[in-house]
Amino acid sequence: MSVTRARPLLVDPHRSGNDCAHCGARAHSVCNAIDARDLDRLAAVAVQLSVEPGRSFIDEGDPAESFFNVTAGTAKLFKLLPDGRRQITGFAGPGHFLGLAVSASYSFSAEAVELMRICRFSRTKLRTLLDDFPAMEKRLLEVASNELVAAQEQMLLLGRKTARERLASFLIARSEMPVHCLGHKPGSAETVLLPMTRSDIADYLGLTIETVSRTLTKLKGEGLIEIPSTETIIIRRHVALDGIATGVDSGGTR
Repeated sequence: MSVTRARPLLVDPHRSGNDCAHCGARAHSVCNAIDARDLDRLAAVAVQLSVEPGRSFIDEGDPAESFFNVTAGTAKLFKLLPDGRRQITGFAGPGHFLGLAVSASYSFSAEAVELMRICRFSRTKLRTLLDDFPAMEKRLLEVASNELVAAQEQMLLLGRKTARERLASFLIARSEMPVHCLGHKPGSAETVLLPMTRSDIADYLGLTIETVSRTLTKLKGEGLIEIPSTETIIIRRHVALDGIATGVDSGGTR
């Protein structure tokens, strides 16, 4: 399998702290650890790029020279086996900070599934910035810790959960992402955006496309969700779906 390398477009080489202050992803990003009065320094070390769908901006094995903060759009994160098979390990959206490699090279690849905007930080320049802003460094450590928790959750999802539980877990997790909660109030319907393909979802969950489609149809038939389009799921019964995700009411088979 070949991966199309990114040809990102420089959006604005003369960004200012004011741009960072109005970034929609800042509230959910590590960048909010920096006070508004210091955003000019953050903007000075950031390069804003856009990435077209299907293009990668992190390639497994490449030198880990940069970090990336997602400000818009969604990326799929994956690893490639020597024979070309791919395993999607996660999806990243606005607020996610990528590239915190513990080694000299990236351990995964990241590819845009829709038009994305990202801020790229040179590892060297960001290191200098962190020396002056320990609060941001603390946030980065929290991000790294959360990634370990997410990895453990993924192991549980693939190793022990049924197909029904996996789909329910995926939808609940997507609904809890701040950028996907569109005016949700307790007890009301939730609109969950799924810009990735059914094939990507199946890859991530360790299922076949047919199993994903069949399980979604069954959840719809039970009145738990609605499927107005391939990119949109409406959760009608959040508590019941969460019960399936946590194994309280699993039902179905693997």
